[in-house]
Amino acid sequence: MFDLMHQMRARVVTAASFTSDRILAAILFEQTMDRTIEGQLTGEYLTARGIVPIVKVDQGLAEEEDGVQLMRPLTKLEPLLTRAVERTMFGTKMRSVIKAANPAGIRAIVDQQFAVAAQILSHGLVPILEPEVDVHAPDKAEAENLLKADLLAALDGLPRHQPVIVKLSIPTVPDFYTDLIEHPLVLRLVALSGGYSQSHACRLLAENHGLSASFSRALLEGLTVQQSDAAFNAVLATSIERIYAASTT
Repeated sequence: MFDLMHQMRARVVTAASFTSDRILAAILFEQTMDRTIEGQLTGEYLTARGIVPIVKVDQGLAEEEDGVQLMRPLTKLEPLLTRAVERTMFGTKMRSVIKAANPAGIRAIVDQQFAVAAQILSHGLVPILEPEVDVHAPDKAEAENLLKADLLAALDGLPRHQPVIVKLSIPTVPDFYTDLIEHPLVLRLVALSGGYSQSHACRLLAENHGLSASFSRALLEGLTVQQSDAAFNAVLATSIERIYAASTT
């Protein structure tokens, strides 16, 4: 099964439209990092094309408690980080999920994200912190208020020489995360598509100045393994241009 998944991922990143003038970085699964594309390790292939390779390091989500799902214990983190450096990764990504505006739960998510980020930074890698707010949460806007306050407080506690990337759901209120975008220790604030359709995600993204797209499902919308190369590449090229345009509005 993973062989088939890797074939699909390789088909995406080798497409003519998947270039560094539109794509800044690609987030890889651990097995993708260890595999090859056109005879090169995936990270080396991406780097040669001017695209930054990043690896996902979390091991999934724990059961919901206090309105959130923390990351499961990262039992493989140290050897994975060592291998990520060897595999020329620039950074890492780790996801947890907020389902309700619960102050204790959100604080626990931020504490966990930053504790793991410190371990990642010690290896010279840049962590992407991803405390995703579920777009279907009935109190999404309030959860975002709590999350932003906790993120800003945690960022202010980081050493001045250790910047991070933050990946969040597109906020309910446009430009709500401007102060995070402008924070000196945030290299970039990126948005996940959160299960929205590509068109809806792009419309919301365009309302948020300085917020970049980090879309997966929305980017791959309309692609199938049965498509001819010409059809596959045409759909992908259209999606890339649409998302890029929304990110630069």
